[in-house]
Amino acid sequence: MPSHSKSLFVSKVKNPDAEAIPVFKGDSAKVPESAQADFKGDVGEVLFLYPEKTKTRLALVGLGDPEKVTKETLRRSYGALAKAAIKKKLKSLTIDPPKIDGLSQSQVIEGAAEGILFSNYHFGKYQQEPKGLLQEIGLKGVKPETETLFQAVNFARDLVNGDADEITPDVLAKEAKKLGSGKVLNKAALKKEKMGLMLAVSKGSVHEPYLIALEYRGNPKSKEKICLIGKGVTYDTGGLNLKSVSMETMKADMGGAAAVLGAFKAAKELKLKVNLSVVVPTVENAIGSGSYKPGSVYPSHSGKSVEIGNTDAEGRLILADAISWAKKHVKPTQIIDCATLTGAMRVAIGDEGMGLFSNNDALADSLVNAGMETFERAFRFPLIEEYKEELKSDVADICNIGKGRLAGAITAALFLEAFIGDTPWAHLDMAPSAFITSEKRYYPKFATGIGVRLLVEYLRHV
Repeated sequence: MPSHSKSLFVSKVKNPDAEAIPVFKGDSAKVPESAQADFKGDVGEVLFLYPEKTKTRLALVGLGDPEKVTKETLRRSYGALAKAAIKKKLKSLTIDPPKIDGLSQSQVIEGAAEGILFSNYHFGKYQQEPKGLLQEIGLKGVKPETETLFQAVNFARDLVNGDADEITPDVLAKEAKKLGSGKVLNKAALKKEKMGLMLAVSKGSVHEPYLIALEYRGNPKSKEKICLIGKGVTYDTGGLNLKSVSMETMKADMGGAAAVLGAFKAAKELKLKVNLSVVVPTVENAIGSGSYKPGSVYPSHSGKSVEIGNTDAEGRLILADAISWAKKHVKPTQIIDCATLTGAMRVAIGDEGMGLFSNNDALADSLVNAGMETFERAFRFPLIEEYKEELKSDVADICNIGKGRLAGAITAALFLEAFIGDTPWAHLDMAPSAFITSEKRYYPKFATGIGVRLLVEYLRHV
């Protein structure tokens, strides 16, 4: 993976390409009369000026109504600044941070830094001339932890953005092993462990499946152990129920795996006081003469038999095996799974945030709060008991899809819940926002790295 270890922020930049000046809406004193028709100080507005008496150009950064500025406002405004500077091929900036009522100066600096870090990313690995990025930002007070966190975000982005022929299950396993202690179960070990659903999904691929398990003990005195489980489908054709659209983006179907691995990387490097396990089932859902078949029944690790109603509902299958394996071998006190699981969730909420399902109100509330702080919002959905009827099978213990098209995200969550038992559990359906096809706010095109910051924020306060 490309390195993102170099610090971007310094106390002072010698001869910066531009100096950024914050401007609230209506603060015309900072805006030359000739520019007032072009710049109002709205959130995300950026205007470059070229004063005659100085060699350094100025960048006016709109912050909007001074009484409504939040950390998210700052992320958006300084993210817009970074994008505008990159478009102009600038390499360095000096930031004059604003004073905001209701926010400490530390919060202001953090918000501005996050906006810049979000936007200062480009996956140019396969280009002869990748987009140039900002190299040096003069902004005092940025905590090293902030950059450490975004290095983990960019690690997750790189995994998702890599070609599916490059980031295969075995490569994902190798990248994960670099992060810390743990083990990787190969196909032979999966057979021994009776991971029937993982083995079924991978049958059509030339790439063998793996189960990745990492451990970090940041609080040895505590009996609490959090297990993060991430869906790691490195490419998803849909199997024999072949996808009809959007297959070119299906390298992103391991966004959940990337998120939990990124969160593990950050937790370890930040030395969070938490006991953390990460479990990633990783497969390729391809088509071949040995592909698993709609209508067939396969055994799960838990012992439940599963009828395959649709081979494109493969993520819940590998997660089910990973959940029951983790319960047996990790023995967590709580489980949080992350997955780009259903198109139905994207239909429900568009491309903002993610859906949250949980059997534990305290856990759900904590994740919602973490999402509000990071603006990686998790919207809670109900586990409607009556919809369990949709998953009943005439030939197996359970079917992997509901009988109709309604409530697809809910029935997917209910399928996972069937393997959870009494363990406190939350399911994050990240399908809406893990991968985007056009730039949005401070997010670059393609992999967003969403989920990493939410999980780390949650882990900070466990």
